Amino acid sequence: MAQWTSAVGAAQLARLLNSQQDRPAGPGTRRPPAYRALADGIRLLVLEGRVPVAARLPAERELALALSVSRTTVAAAYEALRTEGFLESRRGAGSWTAVPAGNPVPARGLEPLPPEALGSMIDLGCAALPAPEPWLTRAVQGALEELPPYAHTHGDYPAGLPALRSMIADRYTARGIPTMPEQIMVTTGAMGAIDAICHLFGGRGERIAVESPSYANILQLMREAGARLVPVAMAEGLDGWDLDRWRQVLREAAPRIAYVVADFHNPTGALADEDQRRRLVDAARSAGTVLVADETMSELWLDPDVEMPRPVCAFDPAGSTVITVGSASKAFWAGMRIGWVRAAPDVIRSLVAARAYADLGTPVLEQLAVNWLFGTGGWEQAVEARRAQARENRDALVAAVRRKLPGWEFEVPRGGLTLWVRTGGLSGSRLAEAGERVGVRVPSGPRFGVDGAFEGYVRLPFTVGGAVAEEAAVRLAAAARVVETGGTSGAEAPRTFVA
Repeated sequence: MAQWTSAVGAAQLARLLNSQQDRPAGPGTRRPPAYRALADGIRLLVLEGRVPVAARLPAERELALALSVSRTTVAAAYEALRTEGFLESRRGAGSWTAVPAGNPVPARGLEPLPPEALGSMIDLGCAALPAPEPWLTRAVQGALEELPPYAHTHGDYPAGLPALRSMIADRYTARGIPTMPEQIMVTTGAMGAIDAICHLFGGRGERIAVESPSYANILQLMREAGARLVPVAMAEGLDGWDLDRWRQVLREAAPRIAYVVADFHNPTGALADEDQRRRLVDAARSAGTVLVADETMSELWLDPDVEMPRPVCAFDPAGSTVITVGSASKAFWAGMRIGWVRAAPDVIRSLVAARAYADLGTPVLEQLAVNWLFGTGGWEQAVEARRAQARENRDALVAAVRRKLPGWEFEVPRGGLTLWVRTGGLSGSRLAEAGERVGVRVPSGPRFGVDGAFEGYVRLPFTVGGAVAEEAAVRLAAAARVVETGGTSGAEAPRTFVA
């Protein structure tokens, strides 16, 4: 019986391998043999999760043809991977990817760093800040005071607590978007909201247009739902959305859904202006595409003179095209797993009905805590503190990276939580692997793309500041030296570092 659960075609694997471009070797730098480079490339794809574990690899002859190398090279690479525990084979069943005993199974999204690694590893993987205090404690205390009446009920509110739905609707109305509670569903974070939307509108095999790059965890959620992702390239730097390209893709590919982060885009930090928003909604309406606007970063402007444009849904007064997703996770705390959907009432009813087969509802206590924050002014105070912390972290990280890695290129966003960095020709995948060895965890660019795009990038979040930001840049520079030399030069065991 075969042990593989999926398969990777020769052409697809060749594309992924060819995306791993490194800087040309300098004088005196020895290039590895061709079979070793091929084995390392496949191993990196497995460690990154871009080739799943237990995926059947192409036959040696097929991959040799796709890569224009000899079959002997592929055979030697496969043998090296078998020796290292990254490949298993059986006569008649082929070869499939594996991980050596004791290694964690790689995730294809951005999973949190295990708590036991926090003492020696600087985590630049997750764009999430610690909880803002004292507002978290006060919110929970306020929620406990409001809990007794709800404790006498079954506790399942598939659409969300009526009080919180009404509060969220009022907040949209205050922003100039008249909204009724019937247009709101409370979810378990933004991920829960987008998962519900994808299952309602984007069944298996449906096309979903996504920004390229886009948020890694959402891309993986859509892949797991069986969607066919249609990438639409972002413009360079912070220019954001190429609307002519969007209109062409929506017209020609006719995706059922399009997903965008118009407010301090993750990972680039770009902010769509009002004209871009208007044209994007018009293009989606003309194509019959449901436009999902992720607003989770919308309150995280970091520079005081930023003028925020109107929400994307403001350009869809009929409510037939745009579905808006919001969340407390980025603006307040990731541990507060409260998100919401704003859509037409009939869409909300369909989402609520489908929820009976998913999670039934969102935890009551957390909903009461967010409702307390919204109703007392605690939300605005906490978010203002969050902006100040993120601004300080951004400035410290930018200064440190410019000092330690002057060849890396980026534009400084005016909001959000992420810096999108071009790594001077180095492979982001190899930097991520080397970073683990020197004590800094950083996600590579391809996690935010489709089919191996953005190998020359990494994403750096504004989650560390001060001396920790400086040390993170030192360790990134050490990882860069490892990649540049093609070995372990400059690498050292991670030191315990306490912020």
